[in-house]
Parts: sequence; structure tokens; C-alpha cells
Amino acid sequence: QVQLVQSGGGLVETGGSLTLSCAASGRTFRQYVVGWFRQAPRKEREFVAHITWNTGSTSYANDVKGRFTISGDSAKNTVYLQMNNLKPEDTAVYYCGVRRIFSSNSIQSYNDWGQGTQVTVSS
Repeated sequence: QVQLVQSGGGLVETGGSLTLSCAASGRTFRQYVVGWFRQAPRKEREFVAHITWNTGSTSYANDVKGRFTISGDSAKNTVYLQMNNLKPEDTAVYYCGVRRIFSSNSIQSYNDWGQGTQVTVSS
């Protein structure tokens, strides 16, 4: 089991930036894919971005591509989500989660989750 602790988030105006952090304790992110997801009120949790820790390869949802950047810091065992040019539709609770590298690329494969952090973008 990987314990994930999130930080960051908050209230920002349209066009602003925020950085979310997801730190692992108990074990490293080696052999894991770390993903960021978000859930807006009355909507399902949706994929935002992920990073394969061992290779550094990344993937993004189409509506955040070019605005969000996912990265990892092995010394801190932490994954970041840098969010730029934020829009009101980015408002949601953001969650980081982990799945094993060779598991299927679906939300059901994510076994451990952070506590969630609110991001609110005002118009």
C-alpha cells in the first residue's frame, strides 16, 4: 500500500496558476504510474494526467494538454501537477492515485488515493 499525501490547491482567478503536490510514504513510486484525476460536483472522477515513474513518460487529457504539466522529484518522492492558464471549468477536487505499471490504464486500476484537494477557479 502506498500512502499519498496531497498539498496545494486553493482559489485562483481565471488565467492563474497553481501547483499540486502528491508525496508518497511507505514506499517509492518505482514500479508505479502516478495519476492525477479530478471530480467536479455531480460528475464522475476524470483523468487529468499521469506519469510513469520509471520512464518519465507522461500523458494528458485533451482539455489540459498544453496548460498542465506533471512531473516527479525522486529525491522528494513527490509528483507535481503544475496548472497554468486555469479556467473555471478546471474547478474540482483533485486526487492523485497510483497503479502498478503493468496494470490496465483505467481508473479501476488505481488502488491508492490521496485525500483530495480543492481547486477553485473564479471567473
